[in-house]
Amino acid sequence: MDWLSVLPPLVAIIIVIWKKEVILALLTAVFTSELLLASQEHSNVIFHAFIGSLERVIGVVSSAGNARILIFSLLIGALLAYVRDSGGVTATVEKLVNKGIAKSKRQVGALTMFTGMVIFIESNLSVLTAGILSRDLFDKFKMSRARLAYIIDSTSAPVCILVLLNGWGAYVLALLNNYELGQSSVSILWGSVAFNFYAIIALLMVVYTVVTDRVHGPMKTAELALNTSEKTKERVESDDLSQRSSIAESSIVQTAAPQETLSQAILHEAMVPATKARFMLVPLMSMIFGMFFFMYWSGNGDITQGDGSKSVLYATCLGLAVSYFLLRFSNRFGHQELVEIGFKGIGELLPLVTIVLLSLTLGASLKELGTGYFIAGIVGEYLPLILVVPMLFIAGAIISFSTGTSWGTFAILIPIGVPLIQALGLPPSLVIAAILGGGIFGDHCSPISDTTCVSAIASGCDLLEHVKTQMPYALFGGALTLVAYIIASIVMI
Repeated sequence: MDWLSVLPPLVAIIIVIWKKEVILALLTAVFTSELLLASQEHSNVIFHAFIGSLERVIGVVSSAGNARILIFSLLIGALLAYVRDSGGVTATVEKLVNKGIAKSKRQVGALTMFTGMVIFIESNLSVLTAGILSRDLFDKFKMSRARLAYIIDSTSAPVCILVLLNGWGAYVLALLNNYELGQSSVSILWGSVAFNFYAIIALLMVVYTVVTDRVHGPMKTAELALNTSEKTKERVESDDLSQRSSIAESSIVQTAAPQETLSQAILHEAMVPATKARFMLVPLMSMIFGMFFFMYWSGNGDITQGDGSKSVLYATCLGLAVSYFLLRFSNRFGHQELVEIGFKGIGELLPLVTIVLLSLTLGASLKELGTGYFIAGIVGEYLPLILVVPMLFIAGAIISFSTGTSWGTFAILIPIGVPLIQALGLPPSLVIAAILGGGIFGDHCSPISDTTCVSAIASGCDLLEHVKTQMPYALFGGALTLVAYIIASIVMI
């Protein structure tokens, strides 16, 4: 029966590839998982699998942590709609371009990466802040939203697991504190930073993308398609302009004067007229500083012990409230209009939030089915010693890819890796780094990861396009990391 536990994630992956339909894939995978669970206890398997699937969704929503994630994902839609429809995004883009902070593709990419790295306190907040700030900048410089999704996704989790002065560090430290390893858990965890090859390589690949302004594989195809559509649009507009030139030639010539600056040309096609940059920056800063405050508050004065799911929800609500009152008292919007804009934004994100819900549901079902523990069994006791660490990395990647959770992977593999450290005398920091890196690697590749979904939400990119365009980068980084762990094992063990 154990080997059947890998069937649900395989079903999800096959349907995603075949039908290009994530919600159908997740629903089918959840039902398949519940079917296997029901077969262990009931004769009427299909009926109990149907009921079990519904109850599993209810159970996920009933969890306070999951409910916070879902609510915050919906409220982000309202906040995005406020800053967009207010003209604050356009005004911020205009200021960044005019002041020379973001007047080239490289500068825009660097700004996005820097924003994601600075906000290392929580991965979702890092993704959201960098995504919201950079969406329109990427549009103005004809860079695809897929590139934006890749940059923010491949910056947030690697930075969080390398800096460790956040909820990630506190979580892993709590897992390590259950064991006696001959040295402090803190020293082992900090020692893992230098050996977390995947996180380091992922960040270096983002730096390469930003500095060289080059993309590869499916992402290059996405960028070429974007530029082709833009050129087609420009030709259509040019033809229309030519037809109207006989009517108002002098006016048109004046408007298209060659003295037009780069900044004006970039901002010419702005969809929402620019108003005040504060309509975007004030809510965004409120959300960022609110996150730090609520992490400090929920951690009783220790920011590293703060509750990430509570803090990100409270910070999002604070940012949304600030945005509402800022717009309301500016006399540009009435209450009813703001309510309509907010619900419109929430509605725009409902499909992606449904995916987040089903991803969490599948993860909960797979946990009860024991999928992660079965996959972890591939790290057998008869492996050559130098292959134990590389195989822990692979196991972490497979578990994270199959279940869509890096934190869940840490919880499964650290109790397996620590006894190996104790029994075989393996370097503790190297083993822990392999587990942590494997969890992030699989999460980057997984179409059912909540982090992948949030990155797509923040960047405004189609989820499957984000997975498809990021996958080659993650696989390349994973291959280099595997080689690095083999070399490190030969040298250190």
